[in-house]
Amino acid sequence: MSRRKHQRAANTDGELDMTPMIDIVFQLIIFFIVTIKMEETANPDIELEEARSGPTFKGENPLTMTIEVDRRGWISINNCQLTPQRLHGIIQNRFNHYGTFPVMIRADKKTRHADVRKVMDICTSVGLWRIDFAAIKEYANE
Repeated sequence: MSRRKHQRAANTDGELDMTPMIDIVFQLIIFFIVTIKMEETANPDIELEEARSGPTFKGENPLTMTIEVDRRGWISINNCQLTPQRLHGIIQNRFNHYGTFPVMIRADKKTRHADVRKVMDICTSVGLWRIDFAAIKEYANE
């Protein structure tokens, strides 16, 4: 008992233990870093074609893979340039993990059809058939 009384007396000198507060601050930082939704920025080099018809995009399926093809024919996902072989490997791995999933192709309006067709062929070779194309609809009817 005398040991307990001695320990209590040592902590009553008015000092504040900062360790729990620092732990909580670090936990909050980790929480906000993990839960923040990182905004996906589209490639600014891609200028989409105007669409006069077709369905309006209502909301994104979380499994949708967006593949971009710029006017030079370069393929990218999240602004990371890929070779056709690397794109095939990524799509194949995702198909093996999730099964079929939708694909959104964002192609520049000056992109050659052969470059877009290359991406479409890669998708169909894996077994994907839900392929959509991004276009701007809101200004097309003006």
